[in-house]
Amino acid sequence: MARAIRKARTDAGLTPKALAERLGVDLSEVSRLENGKGNPYYGTIRRVAYALDLTLPELAELAEDFERRRSDEPPA
Repeated sequence: MARAIRKARTDAGLTPKALAERLGVDLSEVSRLENGKGNPYYGTIRRVAYALDLTLPELAELAEDFERRRSDEPPA
């Protein structure tokens, strides 16, 4: 989900600070979300999606795309 949030934010032309302001959270919270630290609540992910002008299913699909690509990579 972290990579999907970062991609959606950059695609929307937002800085991490701008996303934090839209969410009403501290910049460090956006950093944690984008770096995959912790397990955010469903409501948090839903708020992120809406702040990025996406539906929750759209953000989830973006995250699934990243997971599919990762599983297609050959082992190191």
